[in-house]
Amino acid sequence: MIQKKEFKEIGENVTIYEPVTIIKPGSIVLKNNIIISEYAYIAGGKGTFIGNFIHISTQSVISGGGHCVLEDFVGLSAGVRIISGSEDINGDGLTNPTIPDEFRSYYRSYVHCKKHSFLATNVIVHPGVTIGEGTVVSSGSVITKDLEPWSIYMGVPARKIRNRQKEIILAKEKEILMKYSIESSNFKDIVGLFTHGDE
Repeated sequence: MIQKKEFKEIGENVTIYEPVTIIKPGSIVLKNNIIISEYAYIAGGKGTFIGNFIHISTQSVISGGGHCVLEDFVGLSAGVRIISGSEDINGDGLTNPTIPDEFRSYYRSYVHCKKHSFLATNVIVHPGVTIGEGTVVSSGSVITKDLEPWSIYMGVPARKIRNRQKEIILAKEKEILMKYSIESSNFKDIVGLFTHGDE
């Protein structure tokens, strides 16, 4: 069982239901009002940053060894797979983590889910992707490129099917943050690493 002191940072009202698998907790920031459901797998990688009011549902995975940022109010439904890095299959080296680095070929990237984005059951997110603020992705979709804000996407690969309303959601965001005296998460410095070509 992971102890709270092992995390890089952990806020208030964080519930982690056992069993879960957490790799490199010292690379993981957990803000406030978070639920991580049973059988989730979270690898800290280069840094995993989870904001306020986040639910990571059962059997969801954050893996790949890169950076992952979930801004406030992000939801991951059952079986979501967020992959922040992968093996390089172009033939420049051997693949899999049992291979020493001098013989291996892999890359580390990022996944950035902006606030109020929601990934439905069994969505797969590939490395190097930003999911726009307020965007919803329907069950079973595969995300291979950046998604526009306040949109609904579905399919393999995911494609936009319509816009999503934002006015009520943003009003309720202000209300809940004020009611519970919580400051919005600010991961701009971390995200800046991605936009400046961090490898």
